[in-house]
Amino acid sequence: MAKSYDLIIRNVRQSDSKECFDLAVMGGTIAAMGALEEAVSKKTFDAGGRLMLPPFAEPHVHLDTALTAGSPVWNESGTLAEGIGIWSARKAALTKKDVLERSERTLGLYMGYGVQHLRTMVDIGDPNLTALEAVLEIKEKYRPYIDIQVTAFPQDGIVACPENEERLKVALRLGADGISAVPHLERTREEGVLSLQKAFELADSHGAYMHVFCDETDDEASRYLEVCASLALSMGLGRRVTAAHANAAAYYNEPYFQKVLGLVAASGLSIIACPLINSVTQGRYDAYPKGRGITRIKEFMEAGINVALAHDDIRTPFYPLGTGNPLDAAHMAAHLAHMSGRADQLRLIRMITEGGVMAMNADESYGYMNGELREGAPASFLLFDADDVGDLIRERPAPRYVFRGGRLIAETQPAVTTLQIAASQLAYGNAGKEWTNVLPVR
Repeated sequence: MAKSYDLIIRNVRQSDSKECFDLAVMGGTIAAMGALEEAVSKKTFDAGGRLMLPPFAEPHVHLDTALTAGSPVWNESGTLAEGIGIWSARKAALTKKDVLERSERTLGLYMGYGVQHLRTMVDIGDPNLTALEAVLEIKEKYRPYIDIQVTAFPQDGIVACPENEERLKVALRLGADGISAVPHLERTREEGVLSLQKAFELADSHGAYMHVFCDETDDEASRYLEVCASLALSMGLGRRVTAAHANAAAYYNEPYFQKVLGLVAASGLSIIACPLINSVTQGRYDAYPKGRGITRIKEFMEAGINVALAHDDIRTPFYPLGTGNPLDAAHMAAHLAHMSGRADQLRLIRMITEGGVMAMNADESYGYMNGELREGAPASFLLFDADDVGDLIRERPAPRYVFRGGRLIAETQPAVTTLQIAASQLAYGNAGKEWTNVLPVR
């Protein structure tokens, strides 16, 4: 007797393979894979040979600031300093309704682009913790569709703004999953180190993760990455620690960088690069030649360090652009990090899938190993109209279908372009062919 399943998805492909196979789903997990012609199911979905990818992960975004670009004014200089000033003014006028509405709209963008794992930063500089309360509510509301981790972020520092130390404790009591620090914005090197020590001890005592805004500067003297790695190593926090940005590492002299590279590898922390915003904010004060605006992701990755890419800001005072599509971050990284080779493109896809989930320390339930889905894993995946990963990096399409736990949660109709060209104009390579005056392009 043929085995029965809840759902069979036929004709899918993984990686760059041209071979199609079937997936059987039972209870929201992958129950079988392969040639399942004899199997029966309550529902059948024909993937039509589409390329299957794991769900995307966004390990560093600001839901509280999203969609505020131009409110109250635009950041005309494009600098991080002006962005902080504009956000400080906007933050004073926050309401829960405002944050809820913008967060929901932003999550809609992310889910349509296939993101199912998201870590958001939330500025806790507001004494009322208005944004934190709203984002924690959003986390629970959208739990069936996307896994959200909430990070309490002290934008104004911990030592420079002592009130934030207590607010971090309150945020953890209210339900924040992790905390952050921004040592390079503290007043001195010593105070930056002290801020990290305070934050790491707090995270350790609460069983929370530590997500550091680390060396987001072009100053080669900014050396907090070594402090993060040392604290992660000495406190045994390992994978509970992430260092985001790490731009100063691109300016380190080589002997020092090699020392830091070994320390970071030994610590077990993850590096999260944000190529979109950092391509805009970094290098502003450089004389020519200007920095490329990205940390050394290839070197970190080759040293066995987990590297993830993040979209980060979406239409904020810090970055007025952004779509919510992780493939945009991969596309920018391909250029900035000189990762245009075929193998490099596959590595970039890993950075926005498995790499992101590993940085969130949530990969045990992810179900993918080296980009390949495994039996027993959650039936969560993306289906693309693409031949291979090169098409994904080049075109940055939205997934045609997004599945979560065996349930279709998003669908994007592909754009179709037609050229209104007379047949007489289509001379090159088309001799003897019959053409209509409407030429389908894609």
